[in-house]
Amino acid sequence: MKKKVLPVILVIVLIIMLGAAYAGTIIYKKFSYSTKKADLNTYFSITDENDVPIVLQNDRIDNHARIIDGVYYLDFDSVQTLLNDRFYYGKADGSLIYTLPDKIITAPIGSTSYTSSDGATRDFGFQIARVENEKLYVALDYVKEYTNFYYKTFTNPNHMQVYTDFSEMNVASVKKDTKLRLRGGVKSSILTDLKKGDKVVVLEELDNWSKVKSPDSFIGYVENKFISSIQKASVCAKSDYVKPEYIGNSLDGKVNLAWHSIAGNVGSDSYYTVMSRTKGVNVIAPTWFQLCDNAGNINSLVNDSYIQAAHNAGIKVWATLDNFNNSFFTSGQGKTDTVLATAGTRANLIGNIMGQLGAHNIDGLNVDLEFVGSELEDISNNKGENYIEFIRELSIACRQNGKTLSVDVPVPFGNSFFHRKELGTVCDYVVIMGYDEHYAGSKEAGSVASIDYVEKGILKTLEDVPANKVVNGVPLYTRIWFTTSDGTVSSKAGSITWAKEFISQNGIQMDWNPACGQNYGETIRADGTKVQIWLEDAQSIQQKIDVMTHNQLAGIAEWQIGYTSPDDVWTVIQQYLLQ
Repeated sequence: MKKKVLPVILVIVLIIMLGAAYAGTIIYKKFSYSTKKADLNTYFSITDENDVPIVLQNDRIDNHARIIDGVYYLDFDSVQTLLNDRFYYGKADGSLIYTLPDKIITAPIGSTSYTSSDGATRDFGFQIARVENEKLYVALDYVKEYTNFYYKTFTNPNHMQVYTDFSEMNVASVKKDTKLRLRGGVKSSILTDLKKGDKVVVLEELDNWSKVKSPDSFIGYVENKFISSIQKASVCAKSDYVKPEYIGNSLDGKVNLAWHSIAGNVGSDSYYTVMSRTKGVNVIAPTWFQLCDNAGNINSLVNDSYIQAAHNAGIKVWATLDNFNNSFFTSGQGKTDTVLATAGTRANLIGNIMGQLGAHNIDGLNVDLEFVGSELEDISNNKGENYIEFIRELSIACRQNGKTLSVDVPVPFGNSFFHRKELGTVCDYVVIMGYDEHYAGSKEAGSVASIDYVEKGILKTLEDVPANKVVNGVPLYTRIWFTTSDGTVSSKAGSITWAKEFISQNGIQMDWNPACGQNYGETIRADGTKVQIWLEDAQSIQQKIDVMTHNQLAGIAEWQIGYTSPDDVWTVIQQYLLQ
């Protein structure tokens, strides 16, 4: 009997052993660490052997660099977007330009050297900028000459770490050799090895795993048991880049700039006439310079007796340059972007302007270049790069000659091509034209400058421009709106005095509207035409001044002193200057 039982027991034991072995295999497969390596070309979205993915700070980004002839390059758009938007691609001239506070650095495309406007040259031994497959690339080592950033390159596969922010990060040490994995979990594929003592940047802490960046800039997951406690630390040395300093020619106190629209050559008599209607003005900006052709020449209406009269009264003169008072431009023959597209025409325009400022002892320049019709689309498409490069180069000439530079810009809604942030760096003042909310061509009646429109314009501008450089322009005019019974809308613009006379003559009841910050009135004519007025007056101007005061702006500007305004309007403006 015992002999029969023994084989059965052996079979049972064998079955148990086989089952245990199978179960052990299942458990091992479930809980053992995967040795599979991730496809790094897919991980980085690498396209070819010269493609260099970028890790910016702690993120893999879509922008990639390239290796060309052993040099690391980044496409121009990425240079502007990620590193430094002051670089300018002069397509018409085939050059890469970088403008400093006191000089212009020009590198011809394909050249290994640059020339400076002060006569200096420098050879880098590699092409500074080159075109490959119709795309402009700039050498990163050249970009570093003018930009505060750090980069380090890696191979197997090619990729690059870039830092533009040198703040301390959460860092931990690796306690034991391990693997960095694509995702949290032992079965996830391996990105790279982590060695004992390696420093990793901790991006996210989970229960058992942490998302980290390895010393060679792979971003993945490691088990918490393999890293030490987290501490704040720097991950790279700061560059030796020194930010350029822009020293301008600002006024000591608040600005009270009055624009004076001039159609011809007028002298001191005109000055005395318009200034007699004002109070507290310390800067007058007559519209004296007009773009007159596509070569950078200007018409000048400068009058020395006018300047002398202003100076005798202690008032600065900032001549205004515009592109909408000359028939060559209003007819469409002239294109502002064409004038500004080449270094030669920009230099000619700047030379003509500075010649006039110097010859006539004019204190500064007010630039009012407005883009209308199809040219607006052209400027938007090229991001206004020609415009802002002109202002940069113009600012050098003004800085070197002790002239104040102010630039007029519309309220910042959908017109980023004016580059307000850069204007706020290179110019002395950025003047918001805080009006024309509704204008002659508007399809609906409305306020010229409601308080909401003005406040939003100021706050939006302050996102880019320091308050001590922002001047807000207010309208010294009002529009009277006419809407016929068939819905046709038209308007007439005139001075505040004119508008008040119209209101009185037509017996229109005016009531304060807190929503728009203006006195509003309307009436219906016998023919069914609806007449509406959002009145600018001392009360509405005071509302705007309150916003300006709250935001500590540099001053106020008025369009324009050719309009007759009541004394109480100028009284509130004068009181603002004394605050």
